[in-house]
Amino acid sequence: MDEAGRLGIDTHVLEPGDDPVQVCEAAVAEGATALGAASGDGMLGAVAGVAIEAGLPFVSVPFGTRNHFARDAGFDLGDPLGALAAFRDGRELQVDAARVEERVFLNNVSLGVYAQLVHDPQHKTKNRIVALGRLFTAAFGRSRRRLDVLFEADGTRERHDVVVMLVSNNAYGLEPGEELGCRERLDEGLLYAYVVEAETRWALVKLLFRAALGRVETGAGWAEYSAPSFRVSSNRSRLHAAVDGEAVVLGSSLDLEILPQALRVLIPTGSRDADEDAGGRP
Repeated sequence: MDEAGRLGIDTHVLEPGDDPVQVCEAAVAEGATALGAASGDGMLGAVAGVAIEAGLPFVSVPFGTRNHFARDAGFDLGDPLGALAAFRDGRELQVDAARVEERVFLNNVSLGVYAQLVHDPQHKTKNRIVALGRLFTAAFGRSRRRLDVLFEADGTRERHDVVVMLVSNNAYGLEPGEELGCRERLDEGLLYAYVVEAETRWALVKLLFRAALGRVETGAGWAEYSAPSFRVSSNRSRLHAAVDGEAVVLGSSLDLEILPQALRVLIPTGSRDADEDAGGRP
């Protein structure tokens, strides 16, 4: 707060019951020239959506549990105060956002077992190993409900019995040697879908174990797609989903689309990508 005030940045500390969209819309009405959020990933989509609608630049201040978008965009996760400088003299990059059911997201939408865990407050954890153990338990437990999904993209229609489905804004690193969950760029203009199916138990064990080690290869029980838009239809009336890690209930038929270079992101001078051309990374 003090550093933001010193830089002439108006701030609003969210209280229980505050709607970040309404707060940002009020700021736009009062003449804001940029919008930002100091948080983890879960709130960024709401603020970014207002920024896109208003045509304003956006700053992601890494100040939460997970900061995957800020990391992939080039912010220094160890220097949240340094990110504030982007409001004054940051380098502007145009990156992709994405949308599901009119909700903007910056990272991904998850369905299946992982989303079920996110919806259960007893299973929330920041520890990756603990989360993986719970994912194994849920994937093989008798209580796991089948999620039958019809997936449509570019004229292709495929049916999957889903354990986990993740639809991402641009591609995640899945090649050997790449860090799982990182994106090399955010301006490719494509959604990617990664599907883990309910194959044999042994095949599922191998897939989840490789994912834990950051080495995901294609094979039995694995499917991958890329396209500017997807439609996902399920055999349920409502879907428990995780949107940028936040628990959300969505309809039974989802339309997901990329918003190519719709988001103007301000990157602090001296950050990883501040001197890169906006057409390359992120």
